[in-house]
Amino acid sequence: MSSLYKPFSVSEGPCKDAILRRGCTPQQHPEALTRIASAGGGSTRTFTPIPQIYPGQRNLAAAAIGGRKITHPWKAILAGGIAGGIEICITFPTEYVKTQLQLDERANPPRYRGIGDCVKLTVQDHGLRGLYRGLSSLLYGSIPKSAVRFGTFEVLSNPMRDATGRLDNKGSLLCGLGAGIAEAVLVVCPMETVKVKFIHDQCSLRPRYRGFFHGVREIIRDQGVRGTYQGLTATLLKQGSNQAIRFYVMNLLRNWYKGDDPSRDMHPLVTAMFGATAGAASVFGNTPLDVVKTRMQGLEAHRYKSTMDCAFQILKNEGPQAFYKGTVPRLGRVCLDVAIVFVLYEEVVKLLNNVWRTD
Repeated sequence: MSSLYKPFSVSEGPCKDAILRRGCTPQQHPEALTRIASAGGGSTRTFTPIPQIYPGQRNLAAAAIGGRKITHPWKAILAGGIAGGIEICITFPTEYVKTQLQLDERANPPRYRGIGDCVKLTVQDHGLRGLYRGLSSLLYGSIPKSAVRFGTFEVLSNPMRDATGRLDNKGSLLCGLGAGIAEAVLVVCPMETVKVKFIHDQCSLRPRYRGFFHGVREIIRDQGVRGTYQGLTATLLKQGSNQAIRFYVMNLLRNWYKGDDPSRDMHPLVTAMFGATAGAASVFGNTPLDVVKTRMQGLEAHRYKSTMDCAFQILKNEGPQAFYKGTVPRLGRVCLDVAIVFVLYEEVVKLLNNVWRTD
């Protein structure tokens, strides 16, 4: 009899029809009742099930059995922050070039003839360090941005996973949208506004900002805290759609790769390829929103009455092709960005699982 009431544990796997475990009911396991009856020599026995564990505990335990383990939110926050910090140090020059090309409006005589010319003139005027102007503002934002993104995604997705830890594609789309909105409000909008103003300021004949904290102080003194939230609507649209697309594509490819074996490991190179694909999809999906956001956060933002007015003026004065200015450098940066972030995130989570037990 004692073996029939063996307590549930993660390592034992899900309940089987012939074995009664914690949280089971007699109606769910008729074969087990037959075994109990036969074990008693045909005598009638009454089965009293052990009280069920909480649903959240059951989901967490079940997910740890076969599929991708549910990641504790604090692990996701720490792993996301580390991944974001490393990634931005690698990819910032492409972000700088993309922003410069977007700010080089057609209404004025364009300064740059293309990506190569932008890099050449920047190095010529400021040296190699010129490609890293504004890095501090983006670095200060990249770490908390990735931390909020992955932390929010895990908080939202954990209750939506099935017994094997698998998340369906619709769930990944919604959770990605939520993660994008959270990072936009808490981190991205103020930090991106400062970054764009920094880069734009360096293009002027007499740059005003001497550093990150000096620039933030000057912006708040001139425009108030609201000055760091310029283009919030465009940022919400951009980040929400960005992360919805990326997590949806990444989850779609992960589920396809693992098929009927949720416990199948993904090599970092596979993760990188899937991440790059997700990044490319997000670029083609929302580059127009990125262009509008950049204009709304630049030093000439006062020219626009609203996000819609900005989009309308771009369309009227520069044509629809202007919405895809900077696509090529952004494509290269984002593909590399998303690939690096997903690989680093997965590897850091694995490392944390070895040294930090949270289950």
